[in-house]
Amino acid sequence: MATSTRAPAIHTVDFPQGVSASVEGRMLSVKGPLGTVRKNFHNIHVNVGVDQGKIHITSFSGKKTDVVSSNTVSSIVRNMVTGVTEGYLYRMKVVFAHFPVTVKVKGDTVVVENFMGERSARVTKIVGDCKVSVDGDDIIIKGVSLEDVGQTSANLEQATKVKRKDQRIFLDGVYVYEKKKGW
Repeated sequence: MATSTRAPAIHTVDFPQGVSASVEGRMLSVKGPLGTVRKNFHNIHVNVGVDQGKIHITSFSGKKTDVVSSNTVSSIVRNMVTGVTEGYLYRMKVVFAHFPVTVKVKGDTVVVENFMGERSARVTKIVGDCKVSVDGDDIIIKGVSLEDVGQTSANLEQATKVKRKDQRIFLDGVYVYEKKKGW
């Protein structure tokens, strides 16, 4: 079996005026008008560098797994730049049929009370620096990190999952109905 030698993959991500980036070791920090996002790339086989308004991502080798990893890292970096310039917003809907559900934000947790008539509240954690607000039956999650906003909404959705009942009939829960860039 012949082995092919490929060149390492090189990706470049531009960032707009008003956004700055810095690298310390394998930790990339992107700072913009809406806040700062940090990501540690120590487990991924890529080198990340910053030079004159551009972030350079270079894979360690030309192996397919390293090239694929560099593609993933470039997507993550683009999401970081978008987050600090525009931000991310998820809207979730509280759905219930019989028992009225109450949702409250307490510190860094979201508390769902009276879900399916249960006496104990279901509690989920707010990940990172996300801002969670409740507006009637809507829950609005805002943040500069796409990973934090997505994980917070996933935690809330999983905490209100109906178990041991037919999910076609019992549709109670909290569901994402809108994802968008910008607040």
